Amino acid sequence: MKARIYTVTHKAFTPPPDPLYVPLQVGAACPGRGDLGFLKDDSGENISEKNPFYSELTGMYWIWKNDRDSDILGLCHYRRYLLDRRGKLFTEKAVSEALRDYDAVTTKKVVLDHPYQEAFGGKHNPKDLVFLQEAVAARCPAYLPFYEKTAGGNETYFGNMLIVKRSLFMEYSAWLFDLLFTVEKQVDMTGYNDYQKRLYGFLSELLLMVYLRYHGCRVLECGVAVIGGKKETEEAVAVIAAYFKQQDLDAAGQYYMELYRRRPDVLMEASDTEGKLKLITQMLSVFYAEREKTGHCYLERQPEMEVLLKEFADLNEAVHCKKKVIDTPLSEIAVEIAETLARAQ
Repeated sequence: MKARIYTVTHKAFTPPPDPLYVPLQVGAACPGRGDLGFLKDDSGENISEKNPFYSELTGMYWIWKNDRDSDILGLCHYRRYLLDRRGKLFTEKAVSEALRDYDAVTTKKVVLDHPYQEAFGGKHNPKDLVFLQEAVAARCPAYLPFYEKTAGGNETYFGNMLIVKRSLFMEYSAWLFDLLFTVEKQVDMTGYNDYQKRLYGFLSELLLMVYLRYHGCRVLECGVAVIGGKKETEEAVAVIAAYFKQQDLDAAGQYYMELYRRRPDVLMEASDTEGKLKLITQMLSVFYAEREKTGHCYLERQPEMEVLLKEFADLNEAVHCKKKVIDTPLSEIAVEIAETLARAQ
């Protein structure tokens, strides 16, 4: 059986050497997107220009409409890959073996602290979830009990990463895009930030679980390898490091707040894999608190980002291990804030 796992990307990257993984540039039709030298989602029948709203789903749509001969189809990300039972990237042999026993391969469930619909409402417009429920009721009412149970539960899949046989991929895609295009006619994105505009990519994570549950699919839930940090995260750290080097705390703080307003996902573990932005958040809190109390801050003494990252990481490690913090150049304010963060974890 011929298998392809399309690796969607909007950034240059080094693909896995296994030909099973086919790089696919998504959003290729959007202004300012250069040619990465990969297969692009703006050929054939496509919705490439909708990438800011559909994320990796413009790649899924392209696969659905343009892949003519694969027996097994999959989708992963340039930084995220599904892992087999040995903790390795899937090979064609491992994929074929898995699909002898299972109908679908996807991520392990994400277990939320509260119902999905409540979690969604915390970051997005709750009305959009109402539109989705109405679309399910109108377009495929038999799915509605499964939708309501899933939206009211605390489990979801993430990333729209999926490996299935061709027939299931085609049937799922037809169902999914019919619903999303129906919702799209209702949604008004006025005032949405860049993160919220990726609405349809988020809704589809919930819908994948609804679809698989409705059909009683046997699902192999897999771990995910996250390779490197997001390019956007690396760029943000570099910009803040430049402001720090200039000892310009206010510019660094303003840049950080604007970044977080546009992309609140930058602090998520899957985005900030090395925890640098999390440490920078802590640094900014310390520096502002020091300046408010004393008129000065530690940034005036040490403006080098790499040194600061190490010093704050060492401080957090000492606090986490409940060691008495005596050998640190950081202030008592920094120690107090580190202790407060540790208690909150």
